[in-house]
Amino acid sequence: MPRARVLPSVLTALLVALFTLAGCAAEPAPATIDPAAVIIDVRTPAEYAEGHLEGAINLDVQADSFAQQLTELASDGTYVVYCRSGRRSAQAAALLQQAGLTVTDAGSMEAAAKVTGLKVVTD
Repeated sequence: MPRARVLPSVLTALLVALFTLAGCAAEPAPATIDPAAVIIDVRTPAEYAEGHLEGAINLDVQADSFAQQLTELASDGTYVVYCRSGRRSAQAAALLQQAGLTVTDAGSMEAAAKVTGLKVVTD
């Protein structure tokens, strides 16, 4: 097969694979969210100020104080965490689970808004 025809086929296959994998990004979609759950935005305070889910509290997973703040959460509570893309929420969810807390990783703010039914607000 001539090289000119192979290259577009390979590029097309790579693009299809890339978009397929992109669709598999960490966007956990819990079936149900406890309506009494505390919603935690684990982004930076600046990101939180730009917009967050209504009623969410801000605990920056990258802050040095994050581990201490976890000890202040009710041990019998239920928590839902989210961030911008789902990476930090996964990290935060793992830390909450290690602390013995019940947590759902809702992924990105957009995904969290969908599963919780909460709107994005600014203060």
